[in-house]
Amino acid sequence: MRQKNTLNPPRRLWLLALASSGGAAMLNACKAPLPAAAPAAALEPSSPVIGPIPAAEGSARSSPATTPRAYRADGASHLYGLNAERIYKGKMPPLLYAVGVLNVEIDRVGRVTRLDWMRAPSHAPEVVAEIERTVRSAAPFPAPARMGKVVYTDTWLWHKSGKFQLDTLTEGQN
Repeated sequence: MRQKNTLNPPRRLWLLALASSGGAAMLNACKAPLPAAAPAAALEPSSPVIGPIPAAEGSARSSPATTPRAYRADGASHLYGLNAERIYKGKMPPLLYAVGVLNVEIDRVGRVTRLDWMRAPSHAPEVVAEIERTVRSAAPFPAPARMGKVVYTDTWLWHKSGKFQLDTLTEGQN
């Protein structure tokens, strides 16, 4: 025999509302607090900053990253900022001219100390040379302040036009 529900409808709605509000309160408690609003004057720079800001020892910028994977986004955005006219806009075509995977070692002040190819596009030595030149000329990179030094890996997606995207910031592929 089936047991009959003993809760009357108003009580059932009250329990459902209590459970929902309790769940919402728990979710709200898990959120990080919002940062205090910065004054409007602090948000507007006196002049736009393009690329790295040279300093006595290296980049005046620093990265708050605590892992190489987190630093990869800082490195990619740094390269994009310096090479805006060379970035392929939109989704990459299905067949690319070259794809390369490069390890970049950055010291504590943002200098490039080593480049190691994990997968070099051997059919396109001119692309290998251009990628290495692009990375070395982008120094100083944001200093990996919380790691001391970093070795990060990114994949270069190279179009036949000479424009590129990095896998970290790619817009995808058709």
